[in-house]
Amino acid sequence: MTDLAELAGKAVAVPLGAVARYRRGRAMHPRGAVFDGVLERHGSTPPIGVPWLDEVRRDAVVVRISRGAGLPAPLPDVLGLAIRLGGDRDPVDLLLSSTGQGRWSRLVPVPRVDAEGPYGSIMGFRSAVGTIRIAALPQTAGISSDPEPVAEAAAEGRIDFTLAAAVGQGEWRPFARLRSTAARGPFDSALRFDAVLNAPPGLVADGPMAKFRAPAYATARRLGRWGR
Repeated sequence: MTDLAELAGKAVAVPLGAVARYRRGRAMHPRGAVFDGVLERHGSTPPIGVPWLDEVRRDAVVVRISRGAGLPAPLPDVLGLAIRLGGDRDPVDLLLSSTGQGRWSRLVPVPRVDAEGPYGSIMGFRSAVGTIRIAALPQTAGISSDPEPVAEAAAEGRIDFTLAAAVGQGEWRPFARLRSTAARGPFDSALRFDAVLNAPPGLVADGPMAKFRAPAYATARRLGRWGR
């Protein structure tokens, strides 16, 4: 499984690198709204057993919501929610995609139009307590996923998610709240996120999706930028 995932990642990187050169930017998630926010970690009850998920802390974050294929909002697309803590020197990146919330649907990307639906880390993280997945569950709805309305909602503080973690296929356990505070620009920001290299402390990107992403990201960076 690992060898196949790595080979697939390397194979996919080549055409995506070509698309990135053609677009002169990202091959996937080409346009997105970048905004400032605050991540308030309050921990889970009962504790999950991973200090980063259980601690109480408030961090400024940079967030990007984007449409995977870059299709216009009247059409459904697989959406991405990227969150960065810690700035450029010691970043922690979370990359979530529009998914379901159930035991099995959390592993499946779901095309959507509305920016405020559930997002999840299809890629699992290895930890001392088992495989962890993270989700962002919306507190509001009705915001189109095109960059312009997302940026407007972010500037007005209307983007609001509960972050939750699950061990294996267990229930989601809320541990944080994510809220927008101000919009940024431009929509084609050069900011890049890497969930494999910049995983939260105590979590290690693992499984077929991580094995796929790592060589795909590395190869694609050499050929031309893509990703979120």
